Amino acid sequence: MNYATIKKTDVANGPGIRVSLFVSGCTHGCKGCFNREAWDFQYGQAYTKETQEEILQALAPAYIRGLSVLGGEPMEPANRGTVLHLLQEVRRRYPGKDIWCYTGYEYEKDLLGREEVVTELLGLIDVLVDGEFVEEKKNLRLAFRGSGNQRLIDVQASLQQGQVVCLEL
Repeated sequence: MNYATIKKTDVANGPGIRVSLFVSGCTHGCKGCFNREAWDFQYGQAYTKETQEEILQALAPAYIRGLSVLGGEPMEPANRGTVLHLLQEVRRRYPGKDIWCYTGYEYEKDLLGREEVVTELLGLIDVLVDGEFVEEKKNLRLAFRGSGNQRLIDVQASLQQGQVVCLEL
């Protein structure tokens, strides 16, 4: 997997001060995407053990609330395994930090009950921002998302209750 950038003090992609990993590679092709260059799976730099350690070290300060993973597309089949390994290590080292994941895939339609790696990923994610960016539904007043069709899903509550539980901010 390649990645486009790592932001070590991000305040735009989830609550509080966060570390954000922008992975490379996306097949959605959303019109008006803010990060078109990251559609290319070869864009950016190779994700290595050193990259993972850099992210984990950036998460260490107490003022860092958590990790956000976006892209590109973290849930692309080519990216899932690497993202899973990172999230497992974040949970192991920092159980009190939250994990947000941004995906163009839809929770119920594309992710829930799918392959094992996706089930494992969902088990580690606190909030999933799902759905493709839809330019005609763009809304700059929405918290932590770009278009009105996208949802902030409390993944753990949704898994426990067997239905989608959305956060209201």
